[in-house]
Amino acid sequence: MIEVLTGAGLSAAAGLNAYVPFLLVALVARFTDIVALPAGLAWMESGWAIGIGSVLLLTEVVLDKIPAVDTVNDAVQTFIRPSMGGLMFAASSAARDVDQSSWMADNPWVGVVLGIVVSGLVHAGKATARPAIDAGTLGAGAPVVSTVEDTASVGLSLAALFAPVLVIVGLVFLAVVLIKLMLVVRRWRRRRGPREAPVA
Repeated sequence: MIEVLTGAGLSAAAGLNAYVPFLLVALVARFTDIVALPAGLAWMESGWAIGIGSVLLLTEVVLDKIPAVDTVNDAVQTFIRPSMGGLMFAASSAARDVDQSSWMADNPWVGVVLGIVVSGLVHAGKATARPAIDAGTLGAGAPVVSTVEDTASVGLSLAALFAPVLVIVGLVFLAVVLIKLMLVVRRWRRRRGPREAPVA
């Protein structure tokens, strides 16, 4: 159960920002004994992987705060975030140093699929809501919402690594926020529709 919570937390975090959980796992694995990555994932804690991840994180943090550009960035990230979620979930058993005879160790592909699904759902909610937020706030909401998302990604990642039980609270809160955002977007589109209807 702990490994599932760890994987879900890291995957959800990747749905908000693909590079935050990657870098945290890589840095913790490199400088502590908490994370012991298997041979197949040892490349994550290498200097070049951490360096590239840092550059990509900085780029993501900047682009995601610019109105309109954030929508293009989300389109590009449609392929990256779910993939990173799958990687993070697959690495979760190593991150928690669980018994290698567990079901996750015996069926690593299950973790990859679950990670892709969790991260993909979070990303879909984020990518759907951001254009409406940008339009509704004339772009002023982009940096605020992006900062909240980045903070949530860091929080979920840290909880997944150091206090997996808290991931339950984080996921419930994230689900509630995403559902409310979807409802706001739906209402916004309904109000916007008649205004943009062509005049006969």
